[in-house]
Amino acid sequence: MKKIAIPVDINNQLEDHFGHCDHYEIYSVFEKKIVAVKSLTAEQGCGCKSNIASVLAEHGVTLMLAGGIGAGAINVLNKCNIDVVRGCSGTINDIVTNFIEDKLIDSGESCLHHEHEHGHGHQCSH
Repeated sequence: MKKIAIPVDINNQLEDHFGHCDHYEIYSVFEKKIVAVKSLTAEQGCGCKSNIASVLAEHGVTLMLAGGIGAGAINVLNKCNIDVVRGCSGTINDIVTNFIEDKLIDSGESCLHHEHEHGHGHQCSH
């Protein structure tokens, strides 16, 4: 089973910036089928300064499908063994379906207005 997180805004749409999301939708995928979906309230603030990566890891998340996300947040997620696909767009269900059907490609672009390292010693509890 693979667990996938998507940052979502208050209108249940993909949040364009990971650190500004209202909550995360966590999809459990097994044998190319969505078997469960649950919501996890987001901590407010910068994704790379919060402990959201360790919280997501505790929930079994191993992949983040994001629109815009900065390099600092990607580094924190990666340290918690969460891979990131950037540049996603469309409805949340379409994004997950495209992942399941191997149609998502990482854009390779991070949010430039927030490209910095914080030097925090983020730890992940597993």
